[in-house]
Amino acid sequence: MQRRRFLSSAAALALTPLLLRQAFAAGSANMSEMDHAAMGHGPVDAPPPAVGFDLPSGQPLPAPRLLANQAGPGRFVAALQAAPAELPLLPGNAATVFWAYNGQVPGPAIVAQEGDEVDIAFANHLTQPTTVHWHGMPVPADQDGGPHYPVAPQGLRHYRFTLPADSAASYWYHPHPHGLTGRQAYMGLAGVFVVKSKQDPLAHLPEQWLVLSDLKLDTAGQIAENSMADRHDGREGQFVLVNGAWRPLVTLAEGERRRWRVWNATSARILRIAVPAHDLMLVGTDGGLIAAPQPVTELLLSPGERAEVVITGRFRAGQPAGVLARPYHRGKAMSAEQTDDILLASLERAALGKTNSAPVPGRLRDIQPLPAPQVRRELRISENMADMNAMFLINGKTFDMNRADFTGKAGEVEEWTLISEAHMDHPFHIHGTRFQVTARTEDGVWREEPFLAWRDVVNVPAGESVRLRLRFERPGLWMYHCHILEHEDAGMMGMIKVEA
Repeated sequence: MQRRRFLSSAAALALTPLLLRQAFAAGSANMSEMDHAAMGHGPVDAPPPAVGFDLPSGQPLPAPRLLANQAGPGRFVAALQAAPAELPLLPGNAATVFWAYNGQVPGPAIVAQEGDEVDIAFANHLTQPTTVHWHGMPVPADQDGGPHYPVAPQGLRHYRFTLPADSAASYWYHPHPHGLTGRQAYMGLAGVFVVKSKQDPLAHLPEQWLVLSDLKLDTAGQIAENSMADRHDGREGQFVLVNGAWRPLVTLAEGERRRWRVWNATSARILRIAVPAHDLMLVGTDGGLIAAPQPVTELLLSPGERAEVVITGRFRAGQPAGVLARPYHRGKAMSAEQTDDILLASLERAALGKTNSAPVPGRLRDIQPLPAPQVRRELRISENMADMNAMFLINGKTFDMNRADFTGKAGEVEEWTLISEAHMDHPFHIHGTRFQVTARTEDGVWREEPFLAWRDVVNVPAGESVRLRLRFERPGLWMYHCHILEHEDAGMMGMIKVEA
């Protein structure tokens, strides 16, 4: 069941580029007679072109470099800039031009504490407007980095917010200007933001971070533009990177336990992650720790999702030694689906020595279910191949910067039912709040979610439905959208106006 809820576990948990629509329509006019189902009978576009080279691989997994805090305890003050950067990928070849935060890909990692006051001065040195969206973070609407607050080329703005109690989690940041998000992201603009708690029950475990991203290069070693298939199906590159490295090496001792934080920072790739032979326990999702560890064998992360797992080294004979992305068919119509395992990172047994084998607590966090909803909404996700200017729709509409599709009230519990009438999976993200998935369909049959978790992205498989509960605490205009960035740019997005 590759296209259904898919975190294989003892508890069965279910876990970028632009061409404006006018240009898409011009390049796709010859497809207007096709319907989507017919296109789904087989790929009509080639996979990413063979570039005739491989990136260097097998080097130790690099740790993300940290953004320096310029203030003392209780405050996080720093500077961030987006600008072109030339980074060497291929020895002896011309450097590859990226767009980068502070000259790094991924951007500098930010680490702060619950309760910190954050003040980040952002400078835009690109030739187009951009924003910094603090994905999943509990910030005011005017600090969220949505498309209504663009930073002009050569512009400067401060993002200021306070991290509340109970906000510890693995977040990330990326651009969010309407119509430009995909390209800015695939050019390299993304970074991670970890909020920590002084009462962290897993603080005794060493951490390792895995930031997963896609890289699509042309034959000259430069970042390739989108094909028509990319714009329809979502962009997937030839190289899946971990912390900016291709197929790096991770070492782990037999019996050693580590806490892995994992981000899916790709534009469109749904990653079905497995680490054969080794023991995995899910301990956290988008919104931080879950109530109790859940043994898992695979982890499904759609674009934008994050997870925390505790891995215990078990080097069993005859098992692949690596972190793998297993095949997952997400309903692409114009490009081939993945059919083989992808090696994300090699995993090597470390020499015997001092290792951490401390147990994982049986209880991690208290999560209470949200009460019965005061408001219920339905959101229907669909694709319309008859109109190339409005292909990706929510409730039959494409995004309008000047239209709020719903009105809500801060503090009210809402229940949203996401209904897919589409032919491919669409990961769904809501700004301004986190939510609890309460039930999902599998082959059309409703099943309750096996345990509570806080999320801000949920994958909605083709033809299936997901039910979730949420509560907006902050007034403002908040986005919700597909997190396949090409679909977001093409209008699969809406807004809710939350009143005080």
